[in-house]
Amino acid sequence: MTYSVEVRQRAFTLLGQGWSPRQVGLELGVSRVGVSLWRRQVGGVIRERPALSARYLSRAERYELARLHDAGHGVREIGRRLGRSASTISRELARPRRPSGARGRPAGRGVGYAPEACHQAAAAARTRARTSKLSRQPALQAWVQARLDERYSPAQIAGRLRVEHPDDEQMRISHETIYRAIYIRPRGELKRELRAHLRTGRELRRRRATRQTQQTRGRIVDAVSISERPDDVETRLVPGDYEGDLMLGPTGTTAAIGTLVERTSGHLTAFLLPERHTADATLAGLLDAVTRTGWPMRTLTWDRGHEMARHAQFSIATGIQVYFADPHAPWQRGSNENTNGLLREYFPRGRDLATATDAELQAAVDQLNNRPRQRHDFLNPNEVLTAILDQDQQTAGVATTD
Repeated sequence: MTYSVEVRQRAFTLLGQGWSPRQVGLELGVSRVGVSLWRRQVGGVIRERPALSARYLSRAERYELARLHDAGHGVREIGRRLGRSASTISRELARPRRPSGARGRPAGRGVGYAPEACHQAAAAARTRARTSKLSRQPALQAWVQARLDERYSPAQIAGRLRVEHPDDEQMRISHETIYRAIYIRPRGELKRELRAHLRTGRELRRRRATRQTQQTRGRIVDAVSISERPDDVETRLVPGDYEGDLMLGPTGTTAAIGTLVERTSGHLTAFLLPERHTADATLAGLLDAVTRTGWPMRTLTWDRGHEMARHAQFSIATGIQVYFADPHAPWQRGSNENTNGLLREYFPRGRDLATATDAELQAAVDQLNNRPRQRHDFLNPNEVLTAILDQDQQTAGVATTD
Protein backbone atom coordinates (compact mmCIF):
# COMPACT_ATOMS: atom_id res chain seq x y z
CA MET A 1 0.00 0.00 0.00
CA THR A 2 1.29 3.49 -0.90
CA TYR A 3 0.81 6.23 1.66
CA SER A 4 0.63 9.96 0.96
CA VAL A 5 3.42 12.42 1.62
CA GLU A 6 1.36 13.93 4.45
CA VAL A 7 1.09 10.59 6.24
CA ARG A 8 4.82 9.95 5.96
CA GLN A 9 5.64 13.46 7.17
CA ARG A 10 3.43 13.01 10.22
CA ALA A 11 4.97 9.61 10.91
CA PHE A 12 8.52 10.95 10.88
CA THR A 13 7.50 13.91 13.03
CA LEU A 14 6.08 11.58 15.69
CA LEU A 15 9.14 9.31 15.52
CA GLY A 16 11.33 12.36 15.99
CA GLN A 17 9.31 13.23 19.11
CA GLY A 18 10.09 9.82 20.62
CA TRP A 19 7.01 7.82 19.65
CA SER A 20 7.54 4.11 19.05
CA PRO A 21 6.70 2.54 15.65
CA ARG A 22 3.76 0.79 17.27
CA GLN A 23 2.32 4.05 18.67
CA VAL A 24 2.83 5.81 15.34
CA GLY A 25 1.14 2.93 13.51
CA LEU A 26 -1.91 3.06 15.77
CA GLU A 27 -2.14 6.84 15.42
CA LEU A 28 -1.96 6.86 11.63
CA GLY A 29 -3.44 3.53 10.69
CA VAL A 30 -0.15 2.11 9.42
CA SER A 31 1.33 -1.23 10.42
CA ARG A 32 4.14 -1.27 12.97
CA VAL A 33 6.32 -3.15 10.49
CA GLY A 34 5.72 -0.47 7.87
CA VAL A 35 6.69 2.34 10.24
CA SER A 36 9.81 0.43 11.32
CA LEU A 37 10.79 -0.02 7.68
CA TRP A 38 10.40 3.71 7.01
CA ARG A 39 12.66 4.46 9.95
CA ARG A 40 15.34 2.01 8.81
CA GLN A 41 15.31 3.52 5.34
CA VAL A 42 16.38 6.92 6.67
CA GLY A 43 19.12 5.64 8.96
CA GLY A 44 17.23 4.63 12.07
CA VAL A 45 17.54 7.91 14.00
CA ILE A 46 14.94 10.60 13.36
CA ARG A 47 15.57 14.13 14.53
CA GLU A 48 14.85 17.55 13.15
CA ARG A 49 18.14 19.21 12.35
CA PRO A 50 17.55 22.92 11.80
CA ALA A 51 19.15 24.36 8.69
CA LEU A 52 22.30 26.38 9.38
CA SER A 53 21.04 29.16 7.13
CA ALA A 54 18.38 29.93 4.54
CA ARG A 55 20.80 28.62 1.91
CA TYR A 56 19.80 25.07 2.84
CA LEU A 57 16.45 23.43 2.15
CA SER A 58 14.44 22.89 5.31
CA ARG A 59 12.51 19.74 6.14
CA ALA A 60 9.21 21.51 5.40
CA GLU A 61 10.52 22.62 1.99
CA ARG A 62 11.52 19.07 1.12
CA TYR A 63 8.06 17.76 1.93
CA GLU A 64 6.45 20.52 -0.11
CA LEU A 65 8.83 19.66 -2.94
CA ALA A 66 7.70 16.04 -2.72
CA ARG A 67 4.03 17.04 -2.87
CA LEU A 68 4.55 19.24 -5.91
CA HIS A 69 6.72 16.63 -7.62
CA ASP A 70 4.14 13.90 -7.05
CA ALA A 71 1.50 16.25 -8.48
CA GLY A 72 3.46 16.37 -11.73
CA HIS A 73 4.96 19.87 -11.52
CA GLY A 74 8.29 20.50 -13.26
CA VAL A 75 11.44 21.71 -11.55
CA ARG A 76 10.97 25.32 -12.68
CA GLU A 77 7.44 25.51 -11.32
CA ILE A 78 8.50 23.87 -8.06
CA GLY A 79 11.39 26.29 -7.77
CA ARG A 80 9.10 29.25 -8.39
CA ARG A 81 6.68 28.13 -5.67
CA LEU A 82 9.44 27.45 -3.15
CA GLY A 83 11.45 30.54 -4.03
CA ARG A 84 14.41 28.38 -5.07
CA SER A 85 16.34 28.06 -8.32
CA ALA A 86 15.44 25.29 -10.75
CA SER A 87 18.98 23.92 -10.44
CA THR A 88 18.53 23.55 -6.66
CA ILE A 89 15.34 21.56 -7.18
CA SER A 90 16.95 19.41 -9.88
CA ARG A 91 19.91 18.55 -7.64
CA GLU A 92 17.61 17.75 -4.74
CA LEU A 93 15.51 15.36 -6.81
CA ALA A 94 18.71 13.62 -7.91
CA ARG A 95 20.05 13.34 -4.35
CA PRO A 96 20.81 9.79 -3.12
CA ARG A 97 17.78 8.69 -1.11
CA ARG A 98 19.55 6.73 1.65
CA PRO A 99 21.94 8.26 4.21
CA SER A 100 25.20 6.58 5.13
CA GLY A 101 24.63 3.63 7.46
CA ALA A 102 20.97 3.05 6.51
CA ARG A 103 19.91 -0.55 6.05
CA GLY A 104 17.33 -2.08 3.79
CA ARG A 105 16.36 -0.98 0.30
CA PRO A 106 16.75 2.69 -0.74
CA ALA A 107 13.95 4.83 0.62
CA GLY A 108 13.16 6.27 -2.79
CA ARG A 109 12.40 2.97 -4.51
CA GLY A 110 8.79 2.75 -5.46
CA VAL A 111 7.77 5.98 -3.74
CA GLY A 112 9.42 8.65 -5.91
CA TYR A 113 11.27 11.43 -4.12
CA ALA A 114 11.73 10.60 -0.41
CA PRO A 115 11.85 13.90 1.51
CA GLU A 116 12.68 12.53 4.96
CA ALA A 117 15.51 10.32 3.75
CA CYS A 118 16.96 13.20 1.74
CA HIS A 119 16.66 15.60 4.67
CA GLN A 120 18.41 13.23 7.08
CA ALA A 121 21.13 12.49 4.52
CA ALA A 122 21.71 16.20 3.84
CA ALA A 123 21.84 17.04 7.54
CA ALA A 124 24.28 14.20 8.22
CA ALA A 125 26.49 15.29 5.33
CA ARG A 126 26.74 18.84 6.70
CA THR A 127 28.15 17.54 9.99
CA ARG A 128 31.00 15.53 8.41
CA ALA A 129 34.45 17.05 8.42
CA ARG A 130 35.73 17.59 4.92
CA THR A 131 39.10 18.30 3.40
CA SER A 132 38.78 21.33 1.18
CA LYS A 133 39.32 21.01 -2.55
CA LEU A 134 42.14 23.54 -2.46
CA SER A 135 43.98 21.46 0.15
CA ARG A 136 43.63 18.31 -1.94
CA GLN A 137 44.82 19.92 -5.19
CA PRO A 138 48.02 21.99 -4.85
CA ALA A 139 48.07 22.93 -8.55
CA LEU A 140 44.58 24.40 -8.31
CA GLN A 141 45.47 26.18 -5.07
CA ALA A 142 48.53 27.78 -6.65
CA TRP A 143 46.52 28.87 -9.71
CA VAL A 144 43.79 30.46 -7.60
CA GLN A 145 46.29 32.22 -5.36
CA ALA A 146 48.19 33.61 -8.36
CA ARG A 147 44.99 35.06 -9.85
CA LEU A 148 44.00 36.62 -6.53
CA ASP A 149 47.43 38.25 -6.60
CA GLU A 150 46.46 39.70 -9.98
CA ARG A 151 43.27 41.07 -8.38
CA TYR A 152 40.84 38.73 -10.11
CA SER A 153 37.56 38.34 -8.25
CA PRO A 154 36.56 34.80 -7.13
CA ALA A 155 33.85 34.72 -9.84
CA GLN A 156 36.39 35.70 -12.49
CA ILE A 157 38.79 33.01 -11.26
CA ALA A 158 36.11 30.32 -11.39
CA GLY A 159 35.06 31.33 -14.89
CA ARG A 160 38.58 31.79 -16.25
CA LEU A 161 39.51 28.23 -15.24
CA ARG A 162 37.10 26.93 -17.88
CA VAL A 163 38.69 29.16 -20.52
CA GLU A 164 42.32 28.24 -19.78
CA HIS A 165 41.72 24.59 -18.80
CA PRO A 166 38.70 23.51 -20.88
CA ASP A 167 39.54 19.79 -20.80
CA ASP A 168 40.82 19.46 -17.23
CA GLU A 169 37.97 18.73 -14.82
CA GLN A 170 40.39 18.84 -11.90
CA MET A 171 40.90 22.55 -12.52
CA ARG A 172 37.40 23.54 -11.47
CA ILE A 173 36.23 25.42 -8.39
CA SER A 174 33.25 27.60 -7.55
CA HIS A 175 33.57 31.21 -6.51
CA GLU A 176 31.81 30.37 -3.24
CA THR A 177 34.50 27.81 -2.36
CA ILE A 178 37.15 30.47 -2.90
CA TYR A 179 35.30 32.91 -0.64
CA ARG A 180 35.00 30.23 2.04
CA ALA A 181 38.73 29.49 1.83
CA ILE A 182 39.43 33.16 2.48
CA TYR A 183 36.80 34.11 5.04
CA ILE A 184 35.53 31.02 6.86
CA ARG A 185 37.92 29.45 9.35
CA PRO A 186 40.99 29.65 7.11
CA ARG A 187 43.10 26.49 7.15
CA GLY A 188 46.01 27.89 5.21
CA GLU A 189 44.69 27.24 1.69
CA LEU A 190 44.97 30.90 0.72
CA LYS A 191 47.16 33.54 2.29
CA ARG A 192 45.36 35.73 4.79
CA GLU A 193 46.86 38.89 3.33
CA LEU A 194 45.18 38.19 -0.01
CA ARG A 195 41.94 39.49 1.46
CA ALA A 196 43.27 42.91 0.63
CA HIS A 197 43.21 41.95 -3.07
CA LEU A 198 39.49 41.35 -3.08
CA ARG A 199 37.36 44.10 -4.54
CA THR A 200 36.26 45.44 -1.14
CA GLY A 201 39.39 44.64 0.88
CA ARG A 202 37.17 43.76 3.85
CA GLU A 203 38.18 41.48 6.71
CA LEU A 204 34.62 40.20 6.96
CA ARG A 205 32.25 39.26 4.19
CA ARG A 206 29.14 41.45 4.15
CA ARG A 207 26.08 41.98 2.04
CA ARG A 208 26.34 44.76 -0.48
CA ALA A 209 24.40 47.92 0.28
CA THR A 210 23.49 50.66 -2.13
CA ARG A 211 23.55 54.36 -1.44
CA GLN A 212 22.28 57.01 -3.77
CA THR A 213 24.34 60.19 -3.78
CA GLN A 214 23.21 63.50 -5.12
CA GLN A 215 25.56 65.68 -7.13
CA THR A 216 25.16 69.24 -8.27
CA ARG A 217 26.03 69.55 -11.93
CA GLY A 218 26.42 72.65 -14.04
CA ARG A 219 24.39 73.01 -17.21
CA ILE A 220 26.15 71.88 -20.40
CA VAL A 221 25.47 74.21 -23.33
CA ASP A 222 24.10 72.46 -26.45
CA ALA A 223 24.29 69.04 -24.80
CA VAL A 224 22.86 66.24 -26.95
CA SER A 225 20.74 63.91 -24.80
CA ILE A 226 21.37 60.17 -24.66
CA SER A 227 17.80 59.76 -25.92
CA GLU A 228 19.05 60.94 -29.33
CA ARG A 229 21.84 58.38 -29.44
CA PRO A 230 21.48 55.80 -32.28
CA ASP A 231 19.55 52.70 -31.25
CA ASP A 232 22.30 50.32 -32.37
CA VAL A 233 24.57 51.68 -29.62
CA GLU A 234 22.34 50.01 -27.03
CA THR A 235 22.78 46.58 -28.63
CA ARG A 236 26.59 46.56 -28.13
CA LEU A 237 26.90 44.58 -31.36
CA VAL A 238 29.15 47.08 -33.16
CA PRO A 239 32.40 48.14 -31.46
CA GLY A 240 33.42 51.78 -31.24
CA ASP A 241 30.84 53.22 -28.81
CA TYR A 242 32.48 54.50 -25.64
CA GLU A 243 31.35 55.70 -22.22
CA GLY A 244 33.46 58.18 -20.29
CA ASP A 245 33.81 60.03 -17.00
CA LEU A 246 36.35 61.51 -14.60
CA MET A 247 37.42 59.71 -11.46
CA LEU A 248 38.17 62.32 -8.79
CA GLY A 249 40.32 62.31 -5.68
CA PRO A 250 39.28 63.39 -2.15
CA THR A 251 37.64 66.74 -1.44
CA GLY A 252 40.11 69.61 -1.69
CA THR A 253 42.22 68.04 -4.45
CA THR A 254 42.04 68.92 -8.14
CA ALA A 255 43.76 66.04 -9.97
CA ALA A 256 41.64 63.41 -11.75
CA ILE A 257 41.77 60.34 -13.98
CA GLY A 258 39.72 60.24 -17.18
CA THR A 259 38.33 56.87 -18.26
CA LEU A 260 36.96 55.67 -21.60
CA VAL A 261 35.29 52.24 -21.78
CA GLU A 262 34.35 50.56 -25.06
CA ARG A 263 30.83 49.18 -24.61
CA THR A 264 31.14 45.97 -26.66
CA SER A 265 34.35 44.62 -25.11
CA GLY A 266 34.73 46.58 -21.86
CA HIS A 267 38.21 47.69 -22.99
CA LEU A 268 39.54 50.58 -20.89
CA THR A 269 41.59 53.60 -21.97
CA ALA A 270 42.58 56.11 -19.26
CA PHE A 271 44.40 59.42 -19.03
CA LEU A 272 45.80 61.35 -16.10
CA LEU A 273 44.97 64.99 -15.31
CA PRO A 274 47.65 65.61 -12.67
CA GLU A 275 46.89 69.26 -11.94
CA ARG A 276 43.29 70.29 -12.60
CA HIS A 277 40.20 68.71 -14.16
CA THR A 278 39.03 71.82 -15.98
CA ALA A 279 37.20 71.70 -19.30
CA ASP A 280 40.37 72.68 -21.17
CA ALA A 281 42.47 70.02 -19.43
CA THR A 282 39.81 67.37 -20.04
CA LEU A 283 39.61 68.28 -23.73
CA ALA A 284 43.40 67.94 -24.10
CA GLY A 285 43.38 64.60 -22.27
CA LEU A 286 40.54 63.27 -24.41
CA LEU A 287 42.16 64.28 -27.68
CA ASP A 288 45.28 62.35 -26.68
CA ALA A 289 43.35 59.32 -25.38
CA VAL A 290 41.32 58.97 -28.59
CA THR A 291 44.53 58.08 -30.42
CA ARG A 292 45.20 55.23 -27.95
CA THR A 293 41.83 53.46 -27.74
CA GLY A 294 41.62 49.78 -28.53
CA TRP A 295 39.08 50.45 -31.27
CA PRO A 296 38.27 53.61 -33.30
CA MET A 297 35.69 55.70 -31.46
CA ARG A 298 32.43 56.57 -33.20
CA THR A 299 30.32 57.86 -30.26
CA LEU A 300 31.04 58.96 -26.71
CA THR A 301 28.50 59.02 -23.85
CA TRP A 302 29.52 61.17 -20.86
CA ASP A 303 28.19 62.27 -17.52
CA ARG A 304 26.85 65.82 -17.20
CA GLY A 305 29.93 67.15 -15.43
CA HIS A 306 31.18 70.65 -16.21
CA GLU A 307 34.50 69.15 -17.35
CA MET A 308 32.82 68.37 -20.71
CA ALA A 309 31.89 71.99 -21.43
CA ARG A 310 34.24 71.83 -24.45
CA HIS A 311 32.38 68.88 -26.02
CA ALA A 312 31.63 70.84 -29.21
CA GLN A 313 35.35 71.49 -29.81
CA PHE A 314 36.05 67.80 -29.23
CA SER A 315 33.44 66.79 -31.82
CA ILE A 316 34.79 69.29 -34.36
CA ALA A 317 38.37 68.06 -33.89
CA THR A 318 37.55 64.33 -34.04
CA GLY A 319 34.19 63.97 -35.79
CA ILE A 320 32.94 62.02 -32.77
CA GLN A 321 29.46 62.87 -31.46
CA VAL A 322 29.18 63.27 -27.69
CA TYR A 323 25.93 62.27 -25.93
CA PHE A 324 25.09 63.10 -22.32
CA ALA A 325 23.39 60.79 -19.84
CA ASP A 326 20.39 62.04 -17.88
CA PRO A 327 21.09 63.66 -14.49
CA HIS A 328 21.45 61.15 -11.61
CA ALA A 329 21.21 58.16 -13.97
CA PRO A 330 24.59 56.35 -13.67
CA TRP A 331 23.07 53.11 -15.02
CA GLN A 332 22.94 54.76 -18.45
CA ARG A 333 26.74 54.52 -18.40
CA GLY A 334 26.92 51.20 -16.60
CA SER A 335 30.08 49.91 -18.29
CA ASN A 336 31.99 53.03 -17.30
CA GLU A 337 30.64 53.09 -13.75
CA ASN A 338 31.59 49.46 -13.21
CA THR A 339 35.07 49.90 -14.66
CA ASN A 340 35.69 52.98 -12.52
CA GLY A 341 34.85 50.82 -9.53
CA LEU A 342 37.49 48.31 -10.64
CA LEU A 343 40.05 51.08 -11.12
CA ARG A 344 39.37 52.27 -7.57
CA GLU A 345 41.12 49.11 -6.37
CA TYR A 346 44.35 50.71 -7.60
CA PHE A 347 43.50 54.34 -6.78
CA PRO A 348 41.37 54.41 -3.59
CA ARG A 349 39.06 57.33 -2.87
CA GLY A 350 41.27 58.75 -0.17
CA ARG A 351 44.30 59.10 -2.41
CA ASP A 352 45.32 62.41 -3.97
CA LEU A 353 45.54 61.51 -7.66
CA ALA A 354 48.26 64.12 -8.16
CA THR A 355 50.62 61.50 -6.69
CA ALA A 356 49.77 59.00 -9.45
CA THR A 357 52.06 58.53 -12.44
CA ASP A 358 51.30 57.71 -16.06
CA ALA A 359 53.24 54.45 -15.74
CA GLU A 360 51.26 53.44 -12.65
CA LEU A 361 47.98 54.24 -14.37
CA GLN A 362 48.91 52.30 -17.50
CA ALA A 363 49.94 49.27 -15.45
CA ALA A 364 46.51 49.25 -13.79
CA VAL A 365 44.76 49.65 -17.16
CA ASP A 366 46.77 46.78 -18.67
CA GLN A 367 45.84 44.52 -15.78
CA LEU A 368 42.15 45.36 -16.05
CA ASN A 369 42.14 44.79 -19.81
CA ASN A 370 43.59 41.33 -19.16
CA ARG A 371 41.09 40.50 -16.42
CA PRO A 372 38.34 38.05 -17.53
CA ARG A 373 34.73 39.23 -17.69
CA GLN A 374 31.74 37.05 -16.96
CA ARG A 375 29.60 38.61 -19.70
CA HIS A 376 32.20 37.46 -22.26
CA ASP A 377 32.31 33.87 -20.93
CA PHE A 378 35.44 34.89 -19.03
CA LEU A 379 37.43 36.13 -21.98
CA ASN A 380 39.19 39.41 -21.23
CA PRO A 381 38.62 42.71 -23.10
CA ASN A 382 41.86 42.37 -25.07
CA GLU A 383 40.83 38.92 -26.27
CA VAL A 384 37.37 40.15 -27.22
CA LEU A 385 38.75 43.03 -29.29
CA THR A 386 41.26 40.72 -30.96
CA ALA A 387 38.47 38.31 -31.90
CA ILE A 388 36.41 41.18 -33.35
CA LEU A 389 39.41 42.41 -35.33
CA ASP A 390 40.14 38.93 -36.70
CA GLN A 391 36.52 38.48 -37.73
CA ASP A 392 36.51 41.91 -39.40
CA GLN A 393 39.66 41.07 -41.37
CA GLN A 394 38.22 37.71 -42.46
CA THR A 395 35.04 39.44 -43.64
CA ALA A 396 37.06 42.01 -45.55
CA GLY A 397 39.13 39.21 -47.13
CA VAL A 398 36.02 37.39 -48.32
CA ALA A 399 34.60 40.60 -49.77
CA THR A 400 37.87 41.29 -51.64
CA THR A 401 37.93 37.74 -53.03
CA ASP A 402 34.37 38.06 -54.29
